[in-house]
Amino acid sequence: MSATQSNSLPLWVQDRDTVIAQSTDAEWRYQTPPDYSRSKENLAQESICNHLEGTLEAIVQNLVRTFEMEASFKSDPQQWLSVVSDKFRVTTNGGVEYTAAELGVAGTYNLFMADSQHYKASEEDFESSGKIFHTTFPEGFPWELLEVFSGPPNVTFKWRHWGHFNGSYKDFAGTGEMVEVIGMSIARVTDDLKIVSLEHYFDNTLFLDKLTAGGKTTTSKLTANEKQGNGQEKPTFLGIIKRLLNWGEKQVISEPPASRCPFSALLR
Repeated sequence: MSATQSNSLPLWVQDRDTVIAQSTDAEWRYQTPPDYSRSKENLAQESICNHLEGTLEAIVQNLVRTFEMEASFKSDPQQWLSVVSDKFRVTTNGGVEYTAAELGVAGTYNLFMADSQHYKASEEDFESSGKIFHTTFPEGFPWELLEVFSGPPNVTFKWRHWGHFNGSYKDFAGTGEMVEVIGMSIARVTDDLKIVSLEHYFDNTLFLDKLTAGGKTTTSKLTANEKQGNGQEKPTFLGIIKRLLNWGEKQVISEPPASRCPFSALLR
């Protein structure tokens, strides 16, 4: 497809930088438009797909990247070009359904992760969730489309997220390894390719297993005895009695299971 033909496509399925440049009246969450320079460098070096401009794969990839950009950086959902804002709904692994307004408040990370043993979406907001994963992947967490299985109006596609775990995830140490997430999504779109609904499926248990594989950081490993030695915790008579009564018994802590993708076997 020529550049002229590409420019005849709706703006929201063109290159993400083109959408940003044309969004002159947008209310940006951080006052200025986002800069995807580092993301483009990562994509150039580590993408495994190179979709030809104008193909269905390139169009869908552009649409999803535009949606992610708008949900993350445009504070007013009414200005999101990529979706039908008053009808839009999005879910992950069949979980909580978010409207555009709710997604703008909660953030895309909370949508993706939900509540599990190692992540509590219900306790995080847009800013705190973003800080957690920006700290985890300080060099970025790019996204690319791998394959499209069906075209409009029900676009089904496979995708890949990845990043180098060079930071830390909460109180878990980084491993320095590349962490990759493979998922599938279904986007229901209008005739002019705006998203009406979006369903994501991926194994977030496997993802969190990778983020906790490095073990707790040194500062988080203080035991009760160490805290006591540092004057942070003083023994009590009742506490000593409880320890004696429970000596040798193994305590079992019940944690809620993470939400595992129902299609995880298909994604490997």
